[in-house]
Amino acid sequence: MKPSTNRMINRIKSIYMYICQNGTVTTQDLVEEFGITPRTIQRDLNVLAYNDLVKSPSRGKWTTTQKKVRMSS
Repeated sequence: MKPSTNRMINRIKSIYMYICQNGTVTTQDLVEEFGITPRTIQRDLNVLAYNDLVKSPSRGKWTTTQKKVRMSS
């Protein structure tokens, strides 16, 4: 796997874990926590939403779904 792909996967996992731990978060919360651009955060959230792991109950806010996830390192 390419190093850039590995970084992306690790970043997406970190974002998912952050949302799990903090409940409903805003896109801006994620930008500030991870120090990356809003566009990158949005792309990562789109990946999580596509896989039914997060949802947006209102514009700009994100929370996890009830889907069970098995995390590996």
